[in-house]
Parts: sequence; C-alpha cells; structure tokens
Amino acid sequence: MTTISLRFDDDMKKQLDEMCEEMGMNLTTFFMIYAKKALRERKIPFEIAAPLDPFYSESNMRQLHQSGEQVKNGQVVVKTMAELEAMAND
Repeated sequence: MTTISLRFDDDMKKQLDEMCEEMGMNLTTFFMIYAKKALRERKIPFEIAAPLDPFYSESNMRQLHQSGEQVKNGQVVVKTMAELEAMAND
C-alpha cells in the first residue's frame, strides 16, 4: 500500500468528512471509490467544463434570433442616442 497526502482547505475537508460520514464511509473509502471508477472508465468520473459565456446562453441566443426576425420583418423602432439617454434618465 502507498500513502498519498492531500492538502485541503480546512472548511472543505470538514464538509467532505461530513458528507462521507452521512454516506457511511471515510475519506479513504471515498478516494478509493473515485480512483477505481476513474481507472475502470479510463476517464475522470465527472464532467469538467469552463463556464459558458452568458452571451451564448440558450435564452440569449433565442432572444437574438427573435430580434433578428423582427428586423427582417420591419418590426423595428429607431431611436437616436439622445432619445435613448432621455429614456434612461426618466
């Protein structure tokens, strides 16, 4: 057997200990389960992703598409910058 040392933030370690205890295991069992699953599946057993830029969110893309359709159909309101600023100050 080999010993591995890990450094954790104290609060994170406490939360992980509590979660494992609720599941009836300790940290060693938790990491053994994780390691065995990673080896068996030959991948990290959860998705790692960078947060999506909110501009490209599903709801924003729908809104952009809808706005594009409105422009195509001539359903456009044109305002000058002065008019927009006045609206913002109201």
